[in-house]
Amino acid sequence: MNAVLRTHGLGKKYGKRWALRDCTLDIPAGHVVGLVGPNGAGKTTLLTLAAGQMAPSAGGVTVLGEALTGRPAQLARIGFVAQDTPTYAGLSIADHLKLGARLNPAWDAALARERIERLGLDPSRKAGRLSGGQRAQLALTLGIAKRPELLILDEPVASLDPLARREFMQSLMEAAAEQEFSVLLSSHLVSDLERTCDHLIVLVDAQVRVAGDVEDLLAAHHRLTGPRRDPGRLPADQHVVSASHTDRQSTFIVRTSAPIHDPSWSVSQVSLEDLVLAYMDTSAGDRRNGGRPVLEVQR
Repeated sequence: MNAVLRTHGLGKKYGKRWALRDCTLDIPAGHVVGLVGPNGAGKTTLLTLAAGQMAPSAGGVTVLGEALTGRPAQLARIGFVAQDTPTYAGLSIADHLKLGARLNPAWDAALARERIERLGLDPSRKAGRLSGGQRAQLALTLGIAKRPELLILDEPVASLDPLARREFMQSLMEAAAEQEFSVLLSSHLVSDLERTCDHLIVLVDAQVRVAGDVEDLLAAHHRLTGPRRDPGRLPADQHVVSASHTDRQSTFIVRTSAPIHDPSWSVSQVSLEDLVLAYMDTSAGDRRNGGRPVLEVQR
């Protein structure tokens, strides 16, 4: 399996605080990967490290089969759209495309022009006069026209309205399919990830809580509802991710590869949002793992 991103014990420390720690991942190429977690979880730090924008404090990261060294030829293979979809307010769209051509050796000028035309944007218009959705599309155009093998996007739709968000995500998916590059995308909006991503990473408290193919993760997680029960009484192969109780009833989200035969449980599937929220519930932790983070890597 070719890995587009591989980390081992990766960490970044600012003073005494770890923004990311002990991050071990193995992400296959050719996927759209969703990265999700609460504010301050370490998402931006992981993406910035993966883009070669800063050096780690611990561990290592390999991108596209190479350890990151910051060489221009290496960074040319990686596209990065930062959280504020950076553009230069005083430059026109045409100026941005010229700048992209100067800075990127594999720049596809025809692709950039075609996207701008398809979006109905006037090349002479200054970026500072564009709407938020238009600026995001311009930033995406710059990232795509670089012809990257991996495109990294940090919360690119966070400030957009629903229509602009949908148009942006549609443009991203079309480009990824046409150009066959891998995507690593962070977002707070699980609904967007559910429609676009086939691989998931959940970060909580600067550590990986779960990672894997979305299809495999959903198949391995179940909601159990039944008479109130202590989680310690569940079979050893049912790893409790989250638990809630009323006076008479317990509800668990569990991870297991084995069939659930106990007739006292009502068993139902979980949605991607259910799964994400369960792992983000830091008060729950894994009841069989001392509350420590759990890592489930793809098959």
